[in-house]
Amino acid sequence: MADGKLQAGRDGRTLRFSLTGDWTLAHASALLMRLGGLATAGLLHEHLRDGGQQLARLDTGGLQRLDTAGALLLARLYRQLEDQGFSVEWPAPRHEHRALFDYARGCGEAVTVWPRIDGGFAGFVRHLGWLTLFFAREARRFTSFIGEVTETAVLTAFRPGQMRFTSMVHHMEETGLKALPIVGLLSFLIGMVMAYQGASQLQKFGAELFVVDLIGISVLRELGVLLTAILIAGRSGSAFTAQIGTMKVNEEVAAMRTLGLDPVVVLVLPRLFALMLTLPVLTFFADVMGLVGGALMAWSTLGINPDLFFNRLHDAVGLRTFFVGLVKAPVFAALIAMVGCYEGLRVKRDAESVGRLTTRSVVQSIFLVIVFDALFSIMFNFLEI
Repeated sequence: MADGKLQAGRDGRTLRFSLTGDWTLAHASALLMRLGGLATAGLLHEHLRDGGQQLARLDTGGLQRLDTAGALLLARLYRQLEDQGFSVEWPAPRHEHRALFDYARGCGEAVTVWPRIDGGFAGFVRHLGWLTLFFAREARRFTSFIGEVTETAVLTAFRPGQMRFTSMVHHMEETGLKALPIVGLLSFLIGMVMAYQGASQLQKFGAELFVVDLIGISVLRELGVLLTAILIAGRSGSAFTAQIGTMKVNEEVAAMRTLGLDPVVVLVLPRLFALMLTLPVLTFFADVMGLVGGALMAWSTLGINPDLFFNRLHDAVGLRTFFVGLVKAPVFAALIAMVGCYEGLRVKRDAESVGRLTTRSVVQSIFLVIVFDALFSIMFNFLEI
């Protein structure tokens, strides 16, 4: 059994890719790393910069065996070249190889090629290393996307005529105005639950009045912004991925590029700026509703009337506590919008990919929001805020 290999080189003004050996599941891990290396080595850009043609040729004369895993990797190479604008030639492929390749192309990238896991401790370590490389590669891609969006946003700030203000206002309505009912209702209920649970414990010590401190600090500092961000991640972040993903399936994003339009300017920036503007407003609304819910529950269970509640709140909770919660909102909004748009732009040409990446965007957004909330807590504690 010969190891599967991929060699890339320049043949005059044409890029030549030579596939040799066995492209099978047993060699999928090494081949996948090689494909990732091609994406980062700069070979394609260097070829175009030196005046080479946008033409790539696949040489499979030395290809001995090909299974579905190898066909998926070959389809990924083919797609990488097409995404860079190359026209790909594959002269005289074997009939069975071509049939398997066509099947893999039809599957898209919904299938992830995982390496075979050997038994024993060595196999576990090998698989753990592969997973580490996989997640490192995903982190690098997302970081690169953040850099691209940041650069485009800075350039757009000096060319405001390129900004899609109509689209931004539309997304402000969708992510902000229409989210007020659900955010307000849940925040109101959370405030009531906090007051009820706190009252049942504080009554044992005769410290019922301190329920105001509990509600004020927890809602203004943490729960208001965190609950709002999680709701928006599930509501708007998933919508961003589904909308952009559907456009990818319908090849509308490709049509934008053909017309000379930058998808980041047209699709990403309006959603990003809209969410960064609306999430602080939603957080403020959530804070108010949480305090109102807590005040009503404290009044009904402890007899703390609203005047006493808000006077105690004014004395116990400073304005700094309110701003500690509010300052997190734009950061959480940027994370949610970035993840939603990033996953949407990664959708391939099949409906299954839309659903899979929409689910992934919600999970990643909530995970990052909680991680950054923890980092904020550590930072504020270090700064004694």
